[in-house]
Amino acid sequence: MLEQGTLFERAESEPLAARLRPQTLEEFCGQKHLLGEGKVLRRLIEGDKVGSMIFWGPPGVGKTTLARIIANRTKAKFIDFSAVTSGIKEIKQVMEQAEKNRRFGEKTILFVDEIHRFNKAQQDAFLPFVEKGSIILIGATTENPSFEVNGALLSRCKVFVLQALKTEELTELLRRAITDERGFGRQRVEISDELLETIANFANGDARSALSTLEMAILNGELNGDTTVVTQETIEQCTSKKSLLYDKSGEEHYNLISALHKSIRNSDPDAAVYWLARMLEAGEDPLYIARRVTRFASEDVGLADPRALEIAVAAYQACHFIGMPECTVHLTEAVVYLSMAPKSNALDVAYALAKKDALNMLAEPVPLVIRNAPTKLMKALDYGKGYQYAHDFEDKLTNMQCLPDSLAGKEYYFPTDEGIESRIKARLAEIKEWKKQHKN
Repeated sequence: MLEQGTLFERAESEPLAARLRPQTLEEFCGQKHLLGEGKVLRRLIEGDKVGSMIFWGPPGVGKTTLARIIANRTKAKFIDFSAVTSGIKEIKQVMEQAEKNRRFGEKTILFVDEIHRFNKAQQDAFLPFVEKGSIILIGATTENPSFEVNGALLSRCKVFVLQALKTEELTELLRRAITDERGFGRQRVEISDELLETIANFANGDARSALSTLEMAILNGELNGDTTVVTQETIEQCTSKKSLLYDKSGEEHYNLISALHKSIRNSDPDAAVYWLARMLEAGEDPLYIARRVTRFASEDVGLADPRALEIAVAAYQACHFIGMPECTVHLTEAVVYLSMAPKSNALDVAYALAKKDALNMLAEPVPLVIRNAPTKLMKALDYGKGYQYAHDFEDKLTNMQCLPDSLAGKEYYFPTDEGIESRIKARLAEIKEWKKQHKN
């Protein structure tokens, strides 16, 4: 005889992330910029005035959950549709049903998960029904909709960007998982706040990943009477990390990125690769490192080797495409290249000097000679009068003044003799000498 488990037993067999899926806006974690009191998306949901929209954000931030909350709040018929398992035939069947609902005065909300997986023909099948209001389309995607959703459909949808969850938001979610009866509230669990924060850091903004790691840690915890104790060793085993060396919100995080930056600046590739490995093996987000490396490329190398920025940006893109652990070699390439590149901070110095004047002299007028004059009135006011088009001159140079009168002759960029910038320095000297000779 086949036994059927109780509802509670079936719920217990679900993954923790599924059991704790928020049912209301009040339970929803993160996205305060969209769902905080008075924010636009919250008002649309609470007023049942939801239109076609795209949720764009990384995995585990609540795109599907938010769609289900809308389903619970709206008076419309809600259809959950997967781009992975559905084709044009299924789309047409759903659209026919939605059109029937419309004739009877009933709205239909169609939620399409991973909408970027639909090809153009499949996306086009939605378009006429969105246009005439047969359906309200809600799509979810981890990819940039500007590239993955066809323009005609995208223009009829409002795009809402969902952000990776903050460490403190994930930590609070993990605390709730331990006390909530849908989670581990029916059993005794002992785990420190520091370990909860460690799990939150490791999850890199992904709630699903954080809850899965917590669940694995508790299921593999040490039993002490009727209490499950989760230790640092348990967390390390569950995250496949030999040691989680630092808290990404704490001082050591900044110490290590500083060590990487200063090792590159000091042209020490061995030290730079070591600090890179320290961060990556401790669970640091490779995209964070790639962003800092990109900053370094212009701040400390600059025009001494313009290729440095290209390589840094390429490394960031590679990290975005393939992630850990494969992207370690791309970051290593960028770090070693930057370490060996000639160094110049002339661009950083130039901006700092210009920023100081810009903040102290905010109202300096743009010289009339370099103002645009698209209308007759502007021309009558001498906008653009006397403008010299450099390409019309033999040397491709003019003596036209482009700074405000109060800053005439001011210099900000002082190129160094390092690498390619030495050629730029020589060229700038030639330009200044030409202007000196042609001053009058």
